[in-house]
Amino acid sequence: MGNINDVADLSTEGEIAVLTLNSPPVNALSAPVREGIFEGIKKATADSAVKAIVLICDGRTFIAGADITEFGKKPTGPSLFDAQDMIENASVPVIAAIHGTALGGGLEVALTCHYRVAVPSAKCGLPEVNLGLLPGAGGTQRLPRIVGPEKALEMVTTGQHVPAKKCLEMGLVDELAEEGKLREGAVAFAKKVVAENRPLKKVREMNDKVEAARGKPEIFDNFRKSIARKTRGFLAPEYNIQCIEAAVNKSFDEGIKVERDLFTKLVTGEQSAAQRHVFFAERQVWKVPGIDKDTKRIPIEKVGIIGAGTMGGGISMNFANAGIPVTIVERDQAPLDKGLGTIRKNYENTAKKGRISMDDVEKRTGLIQGSTDMKALADCDLIIEAVFENMDVKQDIFRQLDEICKPGAILATNTSALNIDEIASVTKRPEAVIGLHFFSPANVMRLLEVVRADKTSKEVIATSMDLAKKIGKIAALVGVCPGFVGNRILAQRQREANKLIMEGAMPWDVDRVLFDFGLPMGPFAMSDLAGLDLGWRKENSKGETIRDVLCEMDRRGQKTGAGFYDYDENRKATPSKVVEDIIKDFAEKKQIQRRDISDQEILERCVYPMINEGFKILEEGKAIRASDIDIVWINGYGWPVYRGGPMYYGEKIVGLDKVLAKMQEFQKAHGDDFEPAALLEKAVKEGKSLSELGY
Repeated sequence: MGNINDVADLSTEGEIAVLTLNSPPVNALSAPVREGIFEGIKKATADSAVKAIVLICDGRTFIAGADITEFGKKPTGPSLFDAQDMIENASVPVIAAIHGTALGGGLEVALTCHYRVAVPSAKCGLPEVNLGLLPGAGGTQRLPRIVGPEKALEMVTTGQHVPAKKCLEMGLVDELAEEGKLREGAVAFAKKVVAENRPLKKVREMNDKVEAARGKPEIFDNFRKSIARKTRGFLAPEYNIQCIEAAVNKSFDEGIKVERDLFTKLVTGEQSAAQRHVFFAERQVWKVPGIDKDTKRIPIEKVGIIGAGTMGGGISMNFANAGIPVTIVERDQAPLDKGLGTIRKNYENTAKKGRISMDDVEKRTGLIQGSTDMKALADCDLIIEAVFENMDVKQDIFRQLDEICKPGAILATNTSALNIDEIASVTKRPEAVIGLHFFSPANVMRLLEVVRADKTSKEVIATSMDLAKKIGKIAALVGVCPGFVGNRILAQRQREANKLIMEGAMPWDVDRVLFDFGLPMGPFAMSDLAGLDLGWRKENSKGETIRDVLCEMDRRGQKTGAGFYDYDENRKATPSKVVEDIIKDFAEKKQIQRRDISDQEILERCVYPMINEGFKILEEGKAIRASDIDIVWINGYGWPVYRGGPMYYGEKIVGLDKVLAKMQEFQKAHGDDFEPAALLEKAVKEGKSLSELGY
C-alpha cells in the first residue's frame, strides 16, 4: 500500500491494515499528520480486503497532542475534526495502538477509534488545562462517556497522565499488549475483533455513564468545592467542568457546541496566552548561551551540605530523593541530631500521606550521613554552604573548604543576597564557586536560582543546571547583584507596601489587593507566616519601624498568635486594631498626612516597580531573558501563571507605554524610587518588544 505522505505509511498484515505515523519528535497533530490519518483511513477502507485498521506511531510516543506551533495560524489541509470523522465513521473497526503518551489531541484521536490497545508503560491524559485551555476536539464529550463524569472531571482539571493499567480498569483502553510488542499485540487484537464480529463501538454513542449522572448537580458542586483553593483565579478548570456538565445534560452534538464555544473563548483569551508563554519559557530557561551538550560536566556522585537547619535539611532531601548520597556537617552534635531528626520526620509524614513507602523513608534517610568534622567533605563532588547570612562566616567556611575539598569539586553557597564574588575571592579556585539559591522550604519549592559569579567556569554552570533538572527543580541562571533576580524584585514591592500603609492603606488592604491579583498571600500575611523577627535582634532594636515595635511587643507573627494580624487557635487571621493604632501613631510622628488609597493605586505601586526593576536587571545582564525573570517569579514567589510573570504582564497585559507613564507619574509624586529603567524608556520610545530588543 506504501506511503500516504512523508509522515504516514500504510501496510497490511492479512486482513488488517496498519497505518503508521512517524513525525518526530512526538508525532504532534501537524497538517501532514492530520492528512496522513485522513488519507490513510480513506485508502484502507476503500480496499475491500481490509477488515480492520490499526493506527500506530513510530518513534518514542503515540500522538502526544496538538502542534502548539500552529496556534493562531491559518490551518491547512484536513482539520483534526475531518481526521476524527474519517476514523469514527470508518466502515471497519479502527484500533488505536498506544505507547509513550496519548495526550490532548492524541487521546482525542484515540477516543474516535473503535478500540484502544496500549503497552503497560503508556500513559493517557488531557493536559490542556495546563495551557489555559480545554480539549477542543470532543475530549470533554467522549471521555465522560467512557470513564464516567467523576473520573473525567479529575482528568480534565488536573491534566494528569493516567498509567495504562489504570486506563484498562477505567475502560479507557480495551487491552494491554506486551511491552515492546505493541504492533503484534494490536494486530492480534484487531484479528480477534474481526473474528468475533465485534461492533463498531463509537464512544459518542455510549450514554449509560453520563445518563446515570443526570439530575445529580451535587457531583459538580462538590467537585468545584474540592478544587476551589487550587484553581483560584484560573478560568480553564471551570470551563472544563462546564463541558463535562454539558456531556451529562445535553446530547453529544449539543455538548460539542458548548465545548467549541468555550474552547474558542479560552484560546483567544488573555489567560491561555499567558500560560502558553510560561510553557515555552520553562523550556527556554535551560538554554544558556555558550553552553551546549559538548560542554564538559563534572560527575556528581556525593554531595556535602554545611548546616543542618531548615535550609540545609531541605536541600539534603532533594539529593537523597534523587538517590545521591549526602553528608551534612554541623558545628555541634545537638543541632546535627535535631536536623537529621527533622529530615526523618518529614519523610515519615510524606509516607503517612501515601506519597512514598516506608522502604523509601529508610532508603532516603540512609543516604544522608551527619558529621561535626568539615574534613568529612573531602571526597564530595559538590559542597553547598547553607549557614546564616553573614559574609565573614561564609568567607571563613570557604577558606576551609578550599583547603579540605578535592580538586575539581564545586563549592556552592545558598546565599539569597550576598556577593558571591566576595565569597569566591577568599579561595584559590574562584572558577569552582557558584551560587545555588534554593527557596524555602527547599524540599518543596521548585525554583533554584543558579548564580554565576565573575569567574565561575562553564563546566560548573553546565553541571549545576543539569543537576537542578536531576533533582526536579526548575533552574534560572542569574548574575551577582544584591538579591539576585527574585529578591531584588521583591524588595521593590516590599518598599512600596510599607510606604502605602504609612500613607493611608492598612496591611489587610494591601494583602487583599495582591491576593485578588492572584498571589498566594500579600506581603504582611507573608511576614506573619515567616516570623516578623526573622533577622531582627532585640538588642539592636530602636523601635524605628512598625516591625520593630511589633517584635518588641512580642507580636512576632503566627507563631506568637499575633503580628500584623491577630490569630485564633487555628491560625485564622483577623485585622488588628492594635496594629491600626500603631500605624496611625507612626504616620502622625512622621507628619505623614494619611489619605484614602484606591485598590488600583495599591496594585500599580506594588507591581509596576517590580516590572521596572526587571528591566534594570536585563539591561545590567543579570538575567539572560525576560522570560527567565517570569520563571523565577512564578516558581519562587507564586506569581499567578495566568498572568504570565511580571515581565510578560507588563509587556503583554498592561502595555509598556502604560507602565512607563505610571512610573513617571509616581516619580513626580513620590520621588526617585520610581525612576524608570533606561531599557523601559528605550522599548517604549522605539516601539519595540523585549524580544525585538534581544531580551
